[in-house]
Amino acid sequence: MKFTIATIAFASQLFSTAFAANYHQVGLFKLVQDFSPVVFRNNILAHAAVGKVFNLPTILTSSAETGPNGPLPKEITDMHPNAPLIKRNGEVDAWDNPEFRAAVEATGKKQIILGGVTTDVCTVFLALSLRAAGYDVWANHEASGTFDEKVATAANDRMRDAGVHLVSTFAVVTDLMRDWRHVPGAAEIIPYFDEYLPSYGYLARAHGGAVENGTLIPGEAALL
Repeated sequence: MKFTIATIAFASQLFSTAFAANYHQVGLFKLVQDFSPVVFRNNILAHAAVGKVFNLPTILTSSAETGPNGPLPKEITDMHPNAPLIKRNGEVDAWDNPEFRAAVEATGKKQIILGGVTTDVCTVFLALSLRAAGYDVWANHEASGTFDEKVATAANDRMRDAGVHLVSTFAVVTDLMRDWRHVPGAAEIIPYFDEYLPSYGYLARAHGGAVENGTLIPGEAALL
């Protein structure tokens, strides 16, 4: 099996994956209404960081970035300084751009993980094109945003009907890892979760604190 990251896209079952990151442009970010700005910013950075943590082939792309769409967030381009950045001049579907398509094909991967703005156009169009081209596609629904939840639901249903896997960031990370004893494993993934999934990070902190400094209080022993 093979993977790649576009829009940011990547995949596992996930053993040969590429990660494609595009469509998370700063201007389009303003269209997202199905997540709060704070939550969605964290989501797209968490998505982008997956490629770095797992050392996946990564492709970045933007569309008409000199116009209102704007560039990709600096945090993403800084995270992947050596990744190809395909600056599309007009193609709405990244797969219609020969340079982007060639970059994906050059990875030799057949599984793609992706997310983008908007879900119903950028993510859906690329996901369906990749499926038609024979790729196994994993769409991170937390890293895709659109005008409202109704539009997002319809877009996700359309992808699911085409055989696209709809997944969360947590599912992507654990699927790529597969075993806490692997590398990347606990040593790499717990710090990732601490930064991007603080509920899990604080779970790990609580456990670490209890092991190093904790004592049982009345009533707890009976629970163990």
